Amino acid sequence: MAERPGFARRIRRASRRSRMAAASGAAALALVMTGCSGAGSLTDGGGDAVTVAMVSNSQMQDAVKLSSQFEQQNPGIKLKFVTLSENEARAKITSSVATGGGEFDVVMISNYETPMWAENGWLVNLTPYMDADPSYAADDFIPTLKTALSYKGSMYSAPFYGESSFLMYNKKMFADAGVTLPAKPTWPEVAEAAAKLHRGDVSGICLRGKPGWGELLAPLDTVINAFGGRWFDEDWNAQLTSPEVKKAVQFYVDTVRKDGEPGAASSGFQECGNLLSQGQTAMWYDATSAVSVLESPDTSTIAGDVGYLPAPSMAKSDNGWLYTWSLGIPTSSAKREQAWKFINWMTNRDYIKHVADTLGASHIPPGSRMSTYELPAYKEISAPFADATLSAMTTADQLKPTLKPVPYTGIQFLAIPEFQDLGTRVSQQISAAIAGQISVDTALEQSQKYAETVGKTYQKER
Repeated sequence: MAERPGFARRIRRASRRSRMAAASGAAALALVMTGCSGAGSLTDGGGDAVTVAMVSNSQMQDAVKLSSQFEQQNPGIKLKFVTLSENEARAKITSSVATGGGEFDVVMISNYETPMWAENGWLVNLTPYMDADPSYAADDFIPTLKTALSYKGSMYSAPFYGESSFLMYNKKMFADAGVTLPAKPTWPEVAEAAAKLHRGDVSGICLRGKPGWGELLAPLDTVINAFGGRWFDEDWNAQLTSPEVKKAVQFYVDTVRKDGEPGAASSGFQECGNLLSQGQTAMWYDATSAVSVLESPDTSTIAGDVGYLPAPSMAKSDNGWLYTWSLGIPTSSAKREQAWKFINWMTNRDYIKHVADTLGASHIPPGSRMSTYELPAYKEISAPFADATLSAMTTADQLKPTLKPVPYTGIQFLAIPEFQDLGTRVSQQISAAIAGQISVDTALEQSQKYAETVGKTYQKER
């Protein structure tokens, strides 16, 4: 897997900040760790157990339910799970791994952390383990995920679940209104359709407006990329007041204020999913993982009547984001062999088949392996969205996220430690513009100042 020129150098810079941030934040996170220690432990094997820190999402909870199979197959290994909300998990895992705490033998992280932590020496190289077991079939992972979870050609975490983004729409609502979209729509075409479909209490489109680097900025960053914008130029000069970024953000804000959902400034993934599934909005641009909600008759009134189109384009195409929850082994773990056996079990093709047989195909963790989409049971339920999902994931390239060259990687995020704070601050400004509290120009001028502060620290190291 070839790396983009300068990638390793940028990661080295980022890693120094990562170490400093972890050290300075360790004390602040001590209270979180004390208050949450053992929280969510569903299986406690005592001091000799393999301790697994996981996010408490539905697919991960399924893995906990099925973990007795692993213990039966590996009688010498007991498991202890620590399951937390996403924000709690990020804080606790980051503090533990960065300080070499050794509390966890397996940690659930993402493509945001993996390359930086690998360069820091915080994660065990998993490629030798994968290569030693031909049945594991690491080449079966979706290629873009393999690249996203690799450092210097080796994988440092294994994908359990993956997603990109696409445009979802209510097919019946479109048909009744006589509205159509091309197979590869542009953002202005989407906005035009939203205006035609916005009727009374039914919005034309739902777009996230809730502050947060993982909320509002996830879709908005792909719109900025589509319009040819970028956060920094090659010399780390902030670009948030550039014409391209201004045009993209103004478009996003205008569209959601004019034809978007009520209370857009407080709407996130969950809120938009509810609106589309209950027929209260005509379109929604968001994560491919939303299909689990939209296509389930138990949660959706439009199941079986949802259409899927690629992330809208502008100056740049192929704008879907890329994200994965994955499993890694901290170098502080004293139980690496046992930890790998668990990762192998949870990310193996056999596990996916086991989920289908035991819990049903709708519970299969999507977007990690190509072979998942060939399972007969999953092919049946995924027929409406499988091709769109795979296309979005295989064309997403976090090493080349923008039209113009940039010194960072990542599509819906910037793979630098500072982005958690920078992204949150910028999202708060844009959300305020969506709420009508400030103008887009004012929001971007303040955001530019935040970005300049970060950019200058990188410029000093050039």
